[in-house]
Amino acid sequence: MASTRLTSRRRQDQGSKWVRIVMAVLATVGVIDTGSITLNFWGVLGNLTCPMGAGGCDKVLSSPWGTLYQGDGVSIPLSFAGFLAYMAVLVMAVLPLLPGLSENKAELSRRTWWGLFTVSLAMAVFSLVLVGLMVIKIQAFCFFCILSALISLSLVVLSSLGGGWDDPSQLLFRGFLLALAVLLGGLIWASVLDPARPDDAATGLGAPPLVTSASNPAKTALAEHLTASGAVMYSAYWCPHCHEQKEMFGKEASKTLKVVECAPAGQNNQAELCQSKGIEGFPTWEINGELDSGVKKLKDLARLSGHKGSQDF
Repeated sequence: MASTRLTSRRRQDQGSKWVRIVMAVLATVGVIDTGSITLNFWGVLGNLTCPMGAGGCDKVLSSPWGTLYQGDGVSIPLSFAGFLAYMAVLVMAVLPLLPGLSENKAELSRRTWWGLFTVSLAMAVFSLVLVGLMVIKIQAFCFFCILSALISLSLVVLSSLGGGWDDPSQLLFRGFLLALAVLLGGLIWASVLDPARPDDAATGLGAPPLVTSASNPAKTALAEHLTASGAVMYSAYWCPHCHEQKEMFGKEASKTLKVVECAPAGQNNQAELCQSKGIEGFPTWEINGELDSGVKKLKDLARLSGHKGSQDF
């Protein structure tokens, strides 16, 4: 009887060697997938060939949900988190298979199976949230995102079947709690970054700070004249001088301006247009076909654009 229990315990600890190998192969594909997206985002890798058209991939990856962190000159795409997760799965799948670990192999195997299940389940649930965003909010198809979701789902199935679990009820209970926590966290995260959310400009990744100063009729009239005459302000959401320029107009008037977002990680950006115009500094004004960079006094903008209204700015 004791021998039977010991055999069962070892089987629970070690699980299936071949399932580990399959998971390692899938994790490697996931590392290549998310790693390529990350390197492309950072400009290290050239354009990715996205099946069914590259436009969908670009739209998804440049959406407000495509960036994990944005700081001064530093951008970390969401794909980088996926890259780290796949690397963790790869290490946990392969580690117990390495030679020279016979003494602690059973305990290491048991712990890594729990790790494989936990990481894979979290990835799978969060991937479903991302697919929902892609279909409902972004309304575009990204092959690389779908591939990552399928891999993560396959990994959680394999970890469930291959771990040699002696008590499946405990696995189901822990899995349910984890899936619920990740789902709720993912939905909250998606809601916070939703561009349709009120006051998103103050909190959304890739969005400029909220303009707080008040406008007067003269400022509003100037902004309307600039837009009507075809004037464009080329901006970057992280640029403090761009925010300074908008504060000169005020909250109401700045909404009337035609502002083009040039930062590749910015919301609703037109980075290619900015590149074609040769924009190098922010803000840059295009007035009557002429480019002029730097923060401009409102009276100077009125003069350059031929505004004849009140200049009580």
